[in-house]
Amino acid sequence: MTDTLHLRLAPEAAQVTTLLDALEAYAEAQELPMKAASRLVLLADELAANVVMHARGATFFAVDVSRGPDAVTFTLTDDGPEYDPLGRGEANTSASLEERALGGLGVHFVEKLASSSHWRREGGHNIFTITLDAAAE
Repeated sequence: MTDTLHLRLAPEAAQVTTLLDALEAYAEAQELPMKAASRLVLLADELAANVVMHARGATFFAVDVSRGPDAVTFTLTDDGPEYDPLGRGEANTSASLEERALGGLGVHFVEKLASSSHWRREGGHNIFTITLDAAAE
């Protein structure tokens, strides 16, 4: 059983499904608790969908997942335009639907459900890394 997963996919909606299937198999093989596995799949779905829907000109997105004794690290890399999703600021979840700005809730979920999240731009790539509690019950 390997503790790492690497995928390089085209930025297409069908490939997000491929990613999610691979993550579910990975979580099962790693015997991740249901809560940790669900968070991994949910947050991966959100981040990959953002690339597919918004990273105009991207030719790929790559995912690297590794499991340590206490944490799961998920990194998504794409070659789309520079974009720091964490730079948007906190989503206003107390405002009414009519008052809220469009977008940002997915990243809000990432920030709330992940133990940590970090974005950087390196070598023409957006690199977004999240860490999850591997023992989350």
